[in-house]
Amino acid sequence: MPAHDEQILVIPAAVVERIAPFEGFTTEVDRYLEAILNDDSLEFRPRSEMELDPSFKQLIPYVILRHTDATGVPRIFNYTRGSGQGEARLHARRSIGIGGHISSEDAAPPDDRHDYGPYRNGMLRELAEEVQLNSAYEEHCVGLIYDSSTEVGRVHLGVVHIFELAEARVEANEEDICDPGFVTVDELRRDREQLEIWSRLCLDSLLRE
Repeated sequence: MPAHDEQILVIPAAVVERIAPFEGFTTEVDRYLEAILNDDSLEFRPRSEMELDPSFKQLIPYVILRHTDATGVPRIFNYTRGSGQGEARLHARRSIGIGGHISSEDAAPPDDRHDYGPYRNGMLRELAEEVQLNSAYEEHCVGLIYDSSTEVGRVHLGVVHIFELAEARVEANEEDICDPGFVTVDELRRDREQLEIWSRLCLDSLLRE
């Protein structure tokens, strides 16, 4: 195990299967998320081990930033993942999701900024690291993603959040958030094959023009 191996939040796959196995995208947030986050077997384990062990699922917040313009057309923030982004298997793919692993550092005693617990602390930390939101927003947790068709998909469980932005004002905080901007759902559909799988699942199951 590497000397400084990140400790990340995982849940045994058996817990998810006990609730009900699913594939692709599910909107049953209440059924899954509370049970997972309150399960006694939720724990932090070394990332290097978990990337190769599908008997555990790494919990990944996946935040979609959406703004509806003055004409009533929703636009989605999207970008290309650069080579410095954490998951090498996703590099050069377009994405509509912001997020990453929940680290053991997110389990530190909550401070004055967000008194929420590890999962939410991690989601807000990842969001702040990757982009700067210069807009008020309303937040909604809308679904979960699981994709067993790929090596990376088999070890991750995505939790999808939509942030409804009052203004389309988002700036990248990292060089590896490449070519960022807002596009319509129709534009995303046109370029669907360029999207990473989780973004395709959200586009097909959740997003409407």
